[in-house]
Amino acid sequence: MTISDGAGAPGPSPQALVDGLTHLLTVTPLGEDRFLGKRQPGGVGRVFGGEVIAQALMAATAAVDPDRLAHSLHAYFLRGGSEESDIVYRVERDFDGGSFSARRVIAEQDGRPILNLAASFHKLETGVSHQDAMPDVPPPEDLPSEAELRRAALDKIPERFRRHMTRPRAVEFRPVEARHWMNSEKRPPLTHSWFRTVAPLRDDPVLHRAVLAFVSDMTLLGTCALPHGLSWMTGELQSASLDHAIWLHDNFRCDEWMLYVTDSPWAGRGRGFNRGRVYTRDGRLVANVAQEGLIRKIVPKP
Repeated sequence: MTISDGAGAPGPSPQALVDGLTHLLTVTPLGEDRFLGKRQPGGVGRVFGGEVIAQALMAATAAVDPDRLAHSLHAYFLRGGSEESDIVYRVERDFDGGSFSARRVIAEQDGRPILNLAASFHKLETGVSHQDAMPDVPPPEDLPSEAELRRAALDKIPERFRRHMTRPRAVEFRPVEARHWMNSEKRPPLTHSWFRTVAPLRDDPVLHRAVLAFVSDMTLLGTCALPHGLSWMTGELQSASLDHAIWLHDNFRCDEWMLYVTDSPWAGRGRGFNRGRVYTRDGRLVANVAQEGLIRKIVPKP
């Protein structure tokens, strides 16, 4: 089975897309707790932040006993990475206790650090539990995919973004609300999006955590622009992620439908703060996300 790349040409199959994502996020050991992260094949411009976070998490996980899984990570973006070079991840083994382990990762490209990440790992155990209830939203089967929405709105997408916006992707999104690039109406900073990979992933909780880390940087930063009717696609907004944190509460599968709920309680001083919650289809809250980003309105020069 093949799919279209948005321009009518046949593209890779869904399984090939997911295998490509798995290959991208899997780091290669270089020795002495150093790992190589491959660049996106055919990538252009800056590296996607979620890709760097996911590869850094995979590097940190490779330096931890296999009975411990990541339960939280905190990352700072230092410089924008380039798709022209691979990334080297250097892991520091800060702590190993009876139940927890801590690792720090420095991501370097062309000899310069582009991201710092600290991650904590925990042996799975039982305990008291409670959670926020999952929002009541339409099921994914009742919603069009974001790829369908993008193809339908092709004439509204600037030509320089069309190939990027319509290329086949390993992760399918089905948004409940209109995306910021679909209309410029000001609205509350709240979004709901179903997502899953377009083909099965292998049964590896480490990989599913890495894929969630990759996906968690999608749709998040734009949430704080919604009350202002701004979009980076129209050239009126300068934005960049500054930091990113994820708390992973339980096991999950990213090849099954998950609901990503994002909101933004504050923006000001050229920055916007965004939060995310990730639920499984059956209503389990399995992750929380937080991110602050640069958000500047571009004023055209006279």
